[in-house]
Amino acid sequence: MAMRSTVSRIRLNRFMEGSRRSAPRYFSDDKGKVLSEEERAAENVYIQKMERERMEKKKLKAEKEKAAAEKQKLKKILQDFDITQSSQRT
Repeated sequence: MAMRSTVSRIRLNRFMEGSRRSAPRYFSDDKGKVLSEEERAAENVYIQKMERERMEKKKLKAEKEKAAAEKQKLKKILQDFDITQSSQRT
């Protein structure tokens, strides 16, 4: 009985070692398709690229909003200045 468990343990270890070394790792996408490491790497690169583009768009939008707010603030200051100049003249 002890011999049987030892033999089965050895087979199990060899099986696990063999699968780790020679077989590629596979992942699956949402549709149930199995992806290889290369496909997974390509997908990760694509995702990173899309995230980078999204962040750049967000940054540009924030800069535009900041510039517009600053322009509005400057415009208000100039209007206030014109009003004070007009009232001092009269």
